[in-house]
Amino acid sequence: MNYVVPILLIAVLVTGLIKRVNVYDSFVLGAKKSFNLSISIFPYLAAIFIMVNALHASGLDVYVTKFLAPPFKLLGVPSEVVQLVLLRPFSGSGSLAILTDVYNTYGVDSYVGRCASVIMGSSETVFYVASVYFAGTRVKRTGFAIPIALLCNLLGSVVACLLCRIM
Repeated sequence: MNYVVPILLIAVLVTGLIKRVNVYDSFVLGAKKSFNLSISIFPYLAAIFIMVNALHASGLDVYVTKFLAPPFKLLGVPSEVVQLVLLRPFSGSGSLAILTDVYNTYGVDSYVGRCASVIMGSSETVFYVASVYFAGTRVKRTGFAIPIALLCNLLGSVVACLLCRIM
């Protein structure tokens, strides 16, 4: 397993030599494009981080979690992971902190711990991915992409908890 990255690098170098591509120049060009992409997505990422921190600092996230816990419970999602379901589309590091809290409180082998693990693994930080993708492609009208991704995250969370219950 420790040899995967070196083997991949050697394969890229050999492929570049076979195809007579200047691998270093291609790498530098890719790094230059990624720098421009990073600059273009910075405002979107800053907005997401500020919003998440403002919600947490105001305590609004706790009230929203308490308000939505009963409907989520009807769907089979334990109230202990509702905050994870709500935060996951916005913040990977914030949802990882919630996952760690769930592990410390309930254990990794508990029903709540298993639900949190599967939710974490089967969902995505929708707004981060959308900001990176749409900034890189210069798409201005996202259409239904974000609502559909959020719906899929929600459905994935519900199905994850149902599967954890029967397994």
